[in-house]
Order: sequence, then C-alpha cells, then structure tokens
Amino acid sequence: MTPKNNKIKRILVIKLQHHGDMLLITPVISTLTHHYPNAEIDVLLYQETSPMLVNSTKISRIFSIDRKWKQLGTKEKLRHEWALLKALRQQHYDLVVNLADQWRSAFITRFTGAPRRLGLDFPKRQNWKWRFCHTDVIPTDDHDSLHTVEQNLSILKPLKINPIITKVTMNYSDNDLQWIKETLSEHEFPERYVVIQPTSRWFFKCWDEKKMAEVITTLHKDGQSIIITSGPDQKELEMVTTILSYCPDDKKNILSLAGKLTLPKLATLIDHAKLFIGVDSVPMHMAAALETPCIALFGPSKLTFWRPWQAVGEVIWAGDYGNIPHPDDIKTYTNERYLDLIPTDAVISAARKYIS
Repeated sequence: MTPKNNKIKRILVIKLQHHGDMLLITPVISTLTHHYPNAEIDVLLYQETSPMLVNSTKISRIFSIDRKWKQLGTKEKLRHEWALLKALRQQHYDLVVNLADQWRSAFITRFTGAPRRLGLDFPKRQNWKWRFCHTDVIPTDDHDSLHTVEQNLSILKPLKINPIITKVTMNYSDNDLQWIKETLSEHEFPERYVVIQPTSRWFFKCWDEKKMAEVITTLHKDGQSIIITSGPDQKELEMVTTILSYCPDDKKNILSLAGKLTLPKLATLIDHAKLFIGVDSVPMHMAAALETPCIALFGPSKLTFWRPWQAVGEVIWAGDYGNIPHPDDIKTYTNERYLDLIPTDAVISAARKYIS
C-alpha cells in the first residue's frame, strides 16, 4: 500500500561507502520513488562514487563529500563541511534515510532538521547519541542472514510501504552508448562480445593470470570476441598486461579497454555484451543489475552479503575446491590469491553454457 500521508515532498538518502555499495542502494531509491512519486529524492555520497548514480532519472540532486577535503587543512576543510551542511538544511527535507554507519552521517541527518530521520541500529552505534540523531532506529538483528540489498531495504520498515522494489539498477547516457559504438567500430570489433574483468582493487579477490589467460584463449578459439577491462590503477593495468602476454600472439578480436572507461561507459559495454566474466568487484554487480549473463568468481568474500543480486548466470566459489579463510580473517593487502583454487575448466564450461 501507499501511505496516505502525502506531506513527504523532499527526501535525502545518505550512503558514504564504496562504488558497489552505491549501486546496491538503488532499490531503496526505486521504492521511495514508487511510493512518493511527487517527492524529489536527493543523495549524499562520497564524490568519487557519484558515477554510479549520476545518470539515474530518479534522483533530483547529488550532494557529495570530497575525501580530499581533509588534505586542505582544518580551516578549508571546515569551510567545505559548513557549506554542505547549510546546503542540505536549506532543502527542508521531510524524510532522511541514513544508510551510512559513520558518526558524520548521523550528525548530518540530525542537522537537516527533517521531521522523520531513519537510521539502522548498527551494533557499533547502539547508544543514546545515535538514537538522538534519528527519529527511527531500525533493528539489524537479522542482517547476518541478509544480502546487502535486503539490509538496505530493511531501513524502510517504519514507513509501512508495500510493495518493496528489489531490483538493482545501473544507468548510462546516450553519449556513453555512442562512445562505445564508435570505439568498437574504430577497432573493427564485432557487436557481440564477451567482457572479462580480471581485476579488483583488492588483489586477494583476483584469479591467477595464467588461468585467466587460458580462459580467454579457449573462448577465443571457440570464436568468441573478448574485451578485457579494468580500473585505471597501475597494478590493475600491469595485471592485464601480464594476462595478455600469456594469450596467443594473434589477438584479432581480443581488445583491451583496461583503464579507458568511466563507470557509466563500462556499464554500457557490459549491457551490450553476451556474457560477463569477472571477480568480486563493481563490474560484477553492474552485470547483475543489467541482466547480462554473469560468471562471478568468488573467494573469501561474504557470499550472503555480496553475491551478484538477482543475476543471470552463476557464482563459482573457491571454497568449493579447497579450504579458504573466513572473510573476517583476511588482511586486505595480502598477496595471497585465494581464487587460485578455482580450476579453469569450471569457468570455461560455465561460460560455454551461457554463450552456446
């Protein structure tokens, strides 16, 4: 049901986290849009994650925090912070949905002056100060058994709205689509292709370069056209270079766009692919959102929280092939490659199933 209270005209959603986290709040935004169709919905996020939401037609305005402010010195940082706080207060929000767990987000929520302010009852925030900043604090007792999408949506319980929209969405512009078409034409590349993203900013989530090269080589021999992507980080680019060095000398219909794509352009590329193969990373979540068939390689990540949501395809988990550490025991900057337990045959056979 839709609430009879039509007084909610302006809504702010807050999430201060990584790129993939931003994608997984889109069901919250879609649900709010559905039930408050006349409301304007704004989002507050970290500036570098704005490409995940910038093309959404459901968002009126994006406010951002630049993490580089802290490098400017105390006076300049406070000037930026105060300008943001004033801008948010001037919006006169009726509802703030604070999905973040930082004290900063709680203070901002309170400062907006919104009459309704929702926050999650995070275990590390169970005290009077957190409750003081929110009018409603929603229990998180069952979050250990819920996907991140479901955890996010649980914050809407006090609004008593139904239905809840669970679909994750990723948008891109017509200019992004035109750029991809021109790039493929420039390289005389087929319109149907497989996208492979072998990298993550966390290298413990990556697979062995030789194994990835074997998958690329085998699919290439099958007649598939392959596009390899990665982030712009130097280590990721070096990893792609290493993988390509293990591939055949004849690289016709093997194209690297590593480090050359904005996130919306990458989404466009994935949306028009016949298959996506990748590790636990933002592009994997994009593929799931865009309903591109997806082969996702997982190691010691919490599958319950982070598996591709409503994906077409399958997850190949290293834990099915040997012992891997519990996710809470991982040191994120380790050089260990826990995915290396996954055999190439498992990935190749899964890929062939979805592109046959």
